[in-house]
Amino acid sequence: MSKVPEMFGCYVFNESVMKEKLPKETYKALKKTIDAGKPLDLEVANVVASVMKDWAVGLGATHYTHWFQPMTGITAEKHDSFISPTDGGHVIMEFRGKELIKGEPDASSFPSGGLRATFEARGYTAWDPTSYAFVKDGSLCIPTAFCSFNGQVLDKKTPLLRSMEAISEQAVRVLRLFGNNTVNRAIVTVGPEQEYFLVDKEMFDSRRDLIFCGRTLFGAVPPKGQEMDDHYFGVIKPRVSAFMKELDEELWKLGVLAKTKHNEAAPAQHELAPIFTTTNIAADHNQLTMELMKKVAAKHGLVCLLHEKPFEGVNGSGKHNNWSLATDTGVNLFEPGKTPADNAQFLLFLTAVIKAVDDYQDMLRVSVASAGNDHRLGGHEAPPAIVSMFLGTELSEILEAIETGHKYSAHTAGKMTLGADVLPAFPKDNTDRNRTSPFAFTGNKFEFRMLGSTASVADPNIILNTIVAESLRQFADELEQADDFTEALNTLIRRTIKKHKRIIFNGDGYSDEWKKEAESRGLLNLTSTVDALPCMISEKNLRLFESHKVYSQQEMFSRYDILLEMYAKVINIEALTAVEIAKKDIFPAVSAYVSELCSAAGALGEYGADASAHNELIGSLSALNGEMFRAVRKLEADLKAAPSITDRLEHARYYRDVILADMATVREKADAMECDTASEYWPMPTYEDLLFGV
Repeated sequence: MSKVPEMFGCYVFNESVMKEKLPKETYKALKKTIDAGKPLDLEVANVVASVMKDWAVGLGATHYTHWFQPMTGITAEKHDSFISPTDGGHVIMEFRGKELIKGEPDASSFPSGGLRATFEARGYTAWDPTSYAFVKDGSLCIPTAFCSFNGQVLDKKTPLLRSMEAISEQAVRVLRLFGNNTVNRAIVTVGPEQEYFLVDKEMFDSRRDLIFCGRTLFGAVPPKGQEMDDHYFGVIKPRVSAFMKELDEELWKLGVLAKTKHNEAAPAQHELAPIFTTTNIAADHNQLTMELMKKVAAKHGLVCLLHEKPFEGVNGSGKHNNWSLATDTGVNLFEPGKTPADNAQFLLFLTAVIKAVDDYQDMLRVSVASAGNDHRLGGHEAPPAIVSMFLGTELSEILEAIETGHKYSAHTAGKMTLGADVLPAFPKDNTDRNRTSPFAFTGNKFEFRMLGSTASVADPNIILNTIVAESLRQFADELEQADDFTEALNTLIRRTIKKHKRIIFNGDGYSDEWKKEAESRGLLNLTSTVDALPCMISEKNLRLFESHKVYSQQEMFSRYDILLEMYAKVINIEALTAVEIAKKDIFPAVSAYVSELCSAAGALGEYGADASAHNELIGSLSALNGEMFRAVRKLEADLKAAPSITDRLEHARYYRDVILADMATVREKADAMECDTASEYWPMPTYEDLLFGV
């Protein structure tokens, strides 16, 4: 009999644990805080802290930590023990409400974008009671927000919670106009699919590029890649299956709703997908998922690669963000119903999203911008850098009918029959799926496919929540002033469709024709992070986030600076690593092989044998090795020049335009030499070894 129901959430201080262990009045007070945002009295916090400590100690915890998400993109934690000294040199285990509610990590050692100077060290973590505490590695982990001494936001959780409040407030305003007086808030839900690669740890340890950069900087394409389509959904190898089984169990213990697992398109690539949950919790859970993927992989002699493009020539890894909006009474606001053409509420919320994506396509591109994701976007496994929306045939025809004023002739999806009596007939969906679309409607949710696999899902959801909140705010402002609601509603929907339909595209997002058409429509094609980031600090976008109280202008500028700095730092680390590998590993390895060839050619010559093949290979490899060495010298010189560029945007552009081009030249020469160098001489595991070695 399965033990999963008993196992699930066993390390989580969830609602059932609270209800069982907290005094009745304390539980009611905490529920008010969680459900309605009511302030938590210190006396109540003291009781919660004491009970939470006893529960955690019972699971083997000796420490507690405020678990937060600084702007590094990963999580942070500082551990304090529960011990408190008593008379006679003894200790007791103690945890108080003020320790639960507030912590004080050093704020100067995390990215702040100028919000904190080095000497201004104080920062605060504040308990987020909407995300359950949990026990991990012998510590009670308390999900928290992170802010500076002056209250500026230094994390990803706080703006995410703010954006969730913003969209809820505006959605409720709209619902009131439809006569819904029972809804108190709207809830944003997310289910982030996570793609990743698994490689053998011994091979990983022999690749400095993987160790320092998370991706390969060198590597010739193997004879076989993914062109046979035989890995996608294929039989899972025993070693990988054992990893996946343990990963599921560890995630379930922490209450993470891990649901689906399968092989992805590229060799050694896989995917995990969870069930939908509230966006704040989904963001926390995805951070835990990435952390546990790495920990569990290590136990199986594997390494989990989360980089967006670990290998050239095969698919990169993304994180598909399935985003939806529902009421606290359980109604999905993106559910079309059986007759979406007659569902005015659905159509209004749909057009709000269409308007938001069109108006703020630049910010959606910013939300997925990183040095790693630049290698992936636009490839034949990822959406292009051009933001567009897929709605499918039926919804597109409905919107066209509304715009033109014609009556929509519904055509039923009917049943799908497969031509064999033994096979069941099943309902056909109203829309197909479009894997090339950056932002696709998939039944009752939107799938934002541009996220990179290492990204925190907080960032794109902050943007999505805020831009849709703005559309809903404008809609509510207009409709609340209307004398005839129905007439005003129809006019608004029709006008919005006409103005923003350019963002809707149901075709092949990979095609060159689409790039030309997108340009003619006036859509943005921000091909790199450096192109996208300046959009953050445009007047329009600064005004948007400040008006919804998601970010202040100062907080926006800080994030702009941090992202530019991180972009340059990532490429700088990669370039330094490429220099080291090329000089210390590849150059001497090829030189040694050439020397061996020279000896062999000389021996053949002594016997009058044909040494022309040896001599040709000697000449080719020697020339390539010399060209690579000179390319490395240029890369080194250009790296030394980089610090003199003080303007942060120009500094990032320099890394994109100069350093990345230098690295590409070094790689081109090295990869060509790999193809002609004997395997026993090549100084690192090849793509063939890495992709097919598990």
